[in-house]
This record gives sequence, structure tokens and C-alpha cells, in this order.
Amino acid sequence: MLQFWLYTGRMSWFSKIAGVFSGRKLDSSALDELESLLITSDLGVTASAKIVASIAAKKFEGEVNDAELKKILSAEIQPIIEKNHKKLEIASKPTIILMVGVNGNGKTTSAGKLAYCFKQQGKKVLLVAADTFREQLSAWGGKAGVDVLIGAANQDPASLVFKALEKALAEGYDVVLADTAGRLQNKANLMAELSKISNVCKKLIPDAPHEIIMVLDATTGQNALSQLEEFSKACSVSGLIITKLDGTAKGGVVVSLTEKYSIPVYAIGVGEGINDLKEFSPAEFAKMMTS
Repeated sequence: MLQFWLYTGRMSWFSKIAGVFSGRKLDSSALDELESLLITSDLGVTASAKIVASIAAKKFEGEVNDAELKKILSAEIQPIIEKNHKKLEIASKPTIILMVGVNGNGKTTSAGKLAYCFKQQGKKVLLVAADTFREQLSAWGGKAGVDVLIGAANQDPASLVFKALEKALAEGYDVVLADTAGRLQNKANLMAELSKISNVCKKLIPDAPHEIIMVLDATTGQNALSQLEEFSKACSVSGLIITKLDGTAKGGVVVSLTEKYSIPVYAIGVGEGINDLKEFSPAEFAKMMTS
């Protein structure tokens, strides 16, 4: 499992909501406004409606201040993101993890940081550059102190992943982290390639890949949902890493993603340093959402 850190980023969306509702009663008019603000804060239509309906059912009679509103919203957000939460665990040897996502979301950076986390736990880790950005992954492998497997120019990514699994089985690696090429979800040939990589793993290890982790950029807001939907058609995404949450107001998309797709968030990226991948805690995140 990842080491746990408290989040250092601060979400600004609550300040906007508190400025509107502090000192008011949560009557039907106020709740309608609240629902609209939650939606524009990227919590999504369904999650926002659930939160407001739950608040309405509890019939808060008096005016609310900032502290009370924070407690109310935190109590509503936490169960949504906690329902399907689980930690990323290494249960098999080797554990095969595919990193997927579109260009620019921080996938390669997250792969390097995740490799470092496993290295700190004493795991033998192999990073696989099934991507065009081989130099970037090689640099992260150096920072993390783990081995990196790089193929020849224009080598089929699936064949390189197959070679990596052979190496892992022969040399006793605990974790294989394959950084697949960043791809647009509307490119059918690239999505088919991703399915091929996933399928070739099973030729050597029938239950592999054990994890397919999608990396999403929080600042893209609701676009993250359409990305996840399309990738899920090509492979069975098992968990998420959400990047660029350091100080962003877009943390609400985490609520929307977990509510709609019933998928766990394993970690969040809150900076560029090798230690800036933080294990996701629903309780801590709900508190930070309303800070």
C-alpha cells in the first residue's frame, strides 16, 4: 500500500458556497441555489442532487454559519467517495499494473512516483516504457531507483510488455509498472492497442493485469468523466490517480467520478516532486473539500 500523507492543497470552491449561504436558512430556495453551485463546482448533477436531497430530508431549521455548513457538506460528501474506496495493495508476485490515460494528464510522472512508493516499501520494481516518451520514464526510473525496460524504436508495445513479464518472472520482481502511450479516447486504433496489451499479459500470467490505473487531470473537470467512460470500453479500469489537485478548485470531479462509476481513487497528485503522490483518504479529502 502507499504511504499516507495529509493533503497540502486547499480547495477554494467551499469559500464561494460559504459566502452565499452563511447566515441563511437552508430552505427550498437556498437548497436550489446550493445544488446549482455544487454542479458548477464539478460535483456533477447526480451527486449534487443526492447531497441536496439528503440535506433537505434532515430539515435544518435555523440559520447556518460557515462551521456548520462545512460539517454538513463534509458529512454528505464522505459517504459518496467512501462507498467504493479501497487501497492499492500488492497481492501477487509479480503484480502487473498498467498505467493508462490521455496525453498531458501526468501518467508517466505518476508511474514514476508510484514506482518510488513501492521501492520505499522494499519492493523490486520494473518500469516498462510502453510509450513514446521513453526518456521521460527513464529519468523517473533513475529518480525512483528502479529498473526501466525500454524497447527498440517502433517496437510493438504489447511485445515489450510480454518481454517485461518474462523478465519479471525470471528475476523475481514484485511489481511491473507499464506506462502505456498517452492516447485520445476517440482514436479507435490506439484503444485497440491498449486492449491488445491487456490481453497479452494473460498469456504468461492468466489473471494479469492485476490493476489498470487511469490517470486523470482534475483541472479538466467534467471531461474526466468522458475520458474514463471511453477507456472503460477498451479495458477494465480498476482504479484512478487524480493529478493537479494542488490548490485547484476542481476537486469536485473526484466526487462525480466515484459516484458515477463506482471506482476507487487510489492516490492524488499534489505537486511535481517524487514524494507528491498521496494516498487517497475519503475522510481527509472530504474535510479538505470544505476547508
